Amino acid sequence: MKRLVVATTNAGKVREIVAVLDGLDGWSVEPLPSGLPLADETGSTFLANASRKAEFYSRTLGPDPWVVADDSGLVVDALDGRPGVLSSRYAPNDEARNGKLLGELRDIAASDRSARFVCALALARNGRVAWTTERSVEGTIAFQPVGTHGFGYDPVFLLPALGRTMAELPREAKNRISHRGRALETLRARLESGGG
Repeated sequence: MKRLVVATTNAGKVREIVAVLDGLDGWSVEPLPSGLPLADETGSTFLANASRKAEFYSRTLGPDPWVVADDSGLVVDALDGRPGVLSSRYAPNDEARNGKLLGELRDIAASDRSARFVCALALARNGRVAWTTERSVEGTIAFQPVGTHGFGYDPVFLLPALGRTMAELPREAKNRISHRGRALETLRARLESGGG
């Protein structure tokens, strides 16, 4: 059985990744062991940060496990792409991040609140990245948080085609259409075909 370690300390991301990769034949999907130092996340793109984390943790964990690292966030056009790669560091917690974002957009009309969630994944082993992908989902920023599912910016990320925020979707529905869900399905297909 091959081991795949999920290189994130974000519990919400771990839950989503494990759910999408559940039942992957021949693979054991595991959370990152506790007590490890944090990887450097100073890249200017999501893909650069995902690759840095995958390299770092795969080197730290040694030659056996494969490591998948995620870097993802929210890109808002009216804010020149902010919060972008700083999405998780935009404010101290989810509520504060959403509050700051909505405050910055308070005078922006609904037609100008376009945004996208972006997810980059990198797969590495023994300190070398073997594969990467990046996927996104388009939406707009709501005027107030709605919904109790998900985490992060999900309550303010509105999917116009559905008329609901990401936080209003059950986990299975979110995983089918989200940026991370799309990237993970690409990873799953690679691993099922013998890649890795």
